[in-house]
Amino acid sequence: MTASGPRFLSSSHYEKKAAAPSAATARRQALEDSKRSFLRMVSHELRTPLNSIIGFSEIISCELYGPINDPRYREHAEIIRDSGQKLLRLVNQIMEIARLEAGAADLDIRPEIARSAADEVFQMLQHEASQRGITLRLEEVEPLPLVLADARGLKTILFNLIQNAVTYSPDGGEVLVTLRRRGREVSMEVRDQGVGIPAKDLARVMRPFEQGDSALTRRAQGAGLGLPIVKLLCDAMGGRLRLQSAAGGGLLACVRLPVACAAETAAA
Repeated sequence: MTASGPRFLSSSHYEKKAAAPSAATARRQALEDSKRSFLRMVSHELRTPLNSIIGFSEIISCELYGPINDPRYREHAEIIRDSGQKLLRLVNQIMEIARLEAGAADLDIRPEIARSAADEVFQMLQHEASQRGITLRLEEVEPLPLVLADARGLKTILFNLIQNAVTYSPDGGEVLVTLRRRGREVSMEVRDQGVGIPAKDLARVMRPFEQGDSALTRRAQGAGLGLPIVKLLCDAMGGRLRLQSAAGGGLLACVRLPVACAAETAAA
């Protein structure tokens, strides 16, 4: 209170104070929109030449226009193709992370068959595993109910977990995938025989671009995006991801997704 009496603030003062957080929120939203637009543009600009690199190197390595006299050219073309495919997968993973973090992923959540998704992923990874003598084994503990999930998201979850398990397993090892019911959830467990992850690093490896032991990840040539994508997809589909491991003891990755109710199953 001043000597001349109490001092009152005008209503416009309060309106400005209230508007400040909204302006900050709008700026953040504008930055997020700008980032998504930039990533979409960069993704398109990278995918276009990569598709050409992969396509033309495939033509050369398969000798579609006639035989190549020196087999080294074919080997080099195969290296170009494989490198291009790795870069394309990385671009796709970065875009997947951006969409999921922004809540912009287009998910169609409906009753799905977990066993069918796992069978498809096994077919996709069978060649990669057999090249290193790794056995892929799938166990369904009991007839499972349908699971509530996005079809593509469910396959992406299983693909990333099983491919990680294959990548970090020793030659001649085994990757075991177990499907079972846990109350109102379907549990999908992927266990490998790799070096494992120290307990203190389990939370960190679920953040984008984070990895475990650097020497091992250099050999595996990963970008650290598989587990973060799995976690973000689980969150978006109302599920959860849990990792259990110890250094030198392999890794158990467990995803749980909700069971579809009877009405949803009948509608499907």
